[in-house]
Amino acid sequence: MQPLLKKVRELMGEVDSASRTIDLAAKKRQLAALEIEVNAPEIWNDPARATLKNQQFSKLKNSIEPWETLAVQLHDIGELLEMGDDELLEEFRGQIDALEQQFSELQKEIHFSGPYDNHDVVLRISAGVGGLDAQDFAAMLERMYLRYAEQQLFSSTTIERSTSDEAGIKTSVITLSGPYAYGKLKSEHGVHRLVRLSPFNSDNLRQTSFALVEILPQIDEPDEVKLEDSELKIDVYRAGGHGGQSVNTTDSAVRVTHLPTGIVVAIQNERSQLQNKETALKILRSKLTQLRLEQHADSISELQAGESASWGAQIRNYVLHPYSLVKDTRTKHEDRDTQKVLDGKIDGFIDAYLTQQAEKN
Repeated sequence: MQPLLKKVRELMGEVDSASRTIDLAAKKRQLAALEIEVNAPEIWNDPARATLKNQQFSKLKNSIEPWETLAVQLHDIGELLEMGDDELLEEFRGQIDALEQQFSELQKEIHFSGPYDNHDVVLRISAGVGGLDAQDFAAMLERMYLRYAEQQLFSSTTIERSTSDEAGIKTSVITLSGPYAYGKLKSEHGVHRLVRLSPFNSDNLRQTSFALVEILPQIDEPDEVKLEDSELKIDVYRAGGHGGQSVNTTDSAVRVTHLPTGIVVAIQNERSQLQNKETALKILRSKLTQLRLEQHADSISELQAGESASWGAQIRNYVLHPYSLVKDTRTKHEDRDTQKVLDGKIDGFIDAYLTQQAEKN
């Protein structure tokens, strides 16, 4: 057997094995069921549910098609090589190398076996200790994740953003949508630490600052996480619109407290009170889901009081002075090109975390 044909057959076997590992057959059955659901005319009696189901259909279809295309291409090339036409060898050598690289990327999906790994993400960034430096660092992280989202072809929507009058941001809440968004970004959940010469200090002294990054699986369907009305405290308060303090103020801001855990979510966009309440409840469901994952609880009722991603869980250091280094405290993965990392090139840190978790399991 010619070496190239042998390589193709081995790759076909690996693709078949990986397809079974990610249970591609079950995904196809789920896609077929969703297709029937989205094509039913009555689904548009509830436009919100129709939109959600169509999004789920598109996401699942986009995750299945690359595997199917890869398998078909390898099969077709294998058949042509079996014909023994030597002129085809060089023509297909480059194609096979490209398919091998494509399979290497698809294999990463094997790591995404968690129950929420294919969910979209609610990203929440909060400035911590460090004054203006911390607020500026929070803005740097916001930019880093938005750049990463662009590179992954994720779509992003800003839900809430509280800026500082002098520099940076106090908080930012963004949804990121794309294949395995939560599975890829869950490793970013925790406290990030920056060490640099402060641009806000007249003596240009070295400053250490912190920011909290929360990566929450977006829960689109309320039935996934049921909230009891008796366990919620909902407050409505006054929020300012464009133009500064006391300008265009409305009673639309909503604060939702989950009494059993003490988790609080407040939304004060210039939207209706009802929209803010729905957004706050969606984020609360995401926070409760993340907390359940952290506490290994089977249900929301088993959760213990406490915030998701406490300020003690430091996961990464960004050192810009006296040397340049970004280092993960869990995997020990590091990158000396700090600008590249802050420009969104965080794949190395994500892959190192996924590999570490796979080895543990």
